Amino acid sequence: MGKRNQRFNSRVVGRGSGNRSRRFVRALPTLMIAGGLLFDIAAPPSFTAVPLFAAAPLIAAPFFSLTSTVRTGIAAVLSVVGLRVASGTMLQVVSFIELITVITVSVLALLINGVVRRSNEQLASARVIAETAMRAVLPTPVDRIGGLQVAARYEAAQADEFVGGDLYAVADTPYGVRLVVGDVRGKGLDAVEAVAVLIGAFREAAEQESSLEGVAERLERALARGGTRRSGLDTMEGFVTAVLGEIPPGSGLVRIVNRGHPEPLLLHADGDLDVLDPTVPALPLGMNLGVWPDRVDEWVLPAGSTLLLFTDGLTEARDARGVFYDPAARLRGRIFPGPEELLSALTDDVRLHTGGESTDDMALLAVGRPAEGQPERRRTVRIVGLGDG
Repeated sequence: MGKRNQRFNSRVVGRGSGNRSRRFVRALPTLMIAGGLLFDIAAPPSFTAVPLFAAAPLIAAPFFSLTSTVRTGIAAVLSVVGLRVASGTMLQVVSFIELITVITVSVLALLINGVVRRSNEQLASARVIAETAMRAVLPTPVDRIGGLQVAARYEAAQADEFVGGDLYAVADTPYGVRLVVGDVRGKGLDAVEAVAVLIGAFREAAEQESSLEGVAERLERALARGGTRRSGLDTMEGFVTAVLGEIPPGSGLVRIVNRGHPEPLLLHADGDLDVLDPTVPALPLGMNLGVWPDRVDEWVLPAGSTLLLFTDGLTEARDARGVFYDPAARLRGRIFPGPEELLSALTDDVRLHTGGESTDDMALLAVGRPAEGQPERRRTVRIVGLGDG
C-alpha cells in the first residue's frame, strides 16, 4: 500500500497550505478589481488596468457560484465605466474597446462557470452512486449474532471524490460466528465491485469451509476469478488487506487470520486492552505467491470483552499537526457498555482528532461477548498450520 500511503500523506501535508490557497484564490478577484482601480487612478493616462478587470471574472469562474461570477463580471464592467466617465474618456474608441473586452471576457467566464458546475454535479452524482452501492453491499448487521453483540459502521471520508473499498461482514455459521474486515485498493465503482465480489465469496465460504484458512483461500480464488485487478496494475499492486475472524460457539476463543491488515484490538471489561499482533506476518489477499500457507492465531475472548476490527482509515487519520490517530492509546483504560457505544465514541473521537477533515474511508466492526461473572485475564496464543483446523 506504499503508493496509496504516499498519496494520503501528500494530501494531509498539503491540507493547511491548500486551505490558505483556496482562501487566497477566493479573495483574488476582489483584490484584482480593487488593485485595478488604484492603478488606473494613480497611473498616467497611457497606462490601463483593463487586464486586471478582465482577469477577475475569469479567476472567479471555476471557484465561485454562478451568482458570484456574475457579480464579479458586473463589478469589473462598472469599474471600467466609472473610471472612463470620471476621466472624461468614455466616448473615445480606446475606452469603448476596453469596455467590450471586459464584457466579452465576463460572458466567457459565465460559460466556464457553467462547464465547471456541470462537471462538479457529475462528480457528485458518481460519489452518490458509489456510496449507495457501497451501503447496499454492506448492510448493517443485526445487533445479536450467535449470542454475541455486534455493531458496524462505514464512515465515508470528507475529502475524497469517491468512496473507497472498505468492507465488513459477519456470518453465523456451523463453525461459529465468522467475520471479515478488509480494504480493497482503489476507489469508486471499481472498488465497490471488488467489495461485492469479496462479500459474496465470504458469505459462501464461511458456511462451507471448515477452517478459517480455507475461507481465506476462497477469497483468494474469488479475487482471481472476478478479475478485480484493474488494467494497468501489476500483480503486486492489485491487493486487498483483510482480517478474518472466527468465534466458535461457547468456546470463549477468537481465531484470527491477518492478511496484511491493521491489527485488531481486544478491549477487556476492566479497561485493559490487547493488540492482536499476528505471530507470522502475511501478505494481503491478491498477493499470494504460494510460498507459505496461512496461519491462525488464537486468543482467549473473556466474558465482557469486545473485539474491535477496523481499516486503515482509522489509524491513518491525522490531526492538524500531522499526528496519526492511535486507537490503542485512545481506547486503553476506557470502558464502554457495548459495541455500539464503543463505535459511537470512537467515531466522535476521530472527528475531534481530525477536525472533521478525514481523508480516507473507514470501516469499523465491534463484536462483544456478553459479561458472565468476572472476566478472564488470561491470554493465550497458538499457531495452527494450514489444514489443521
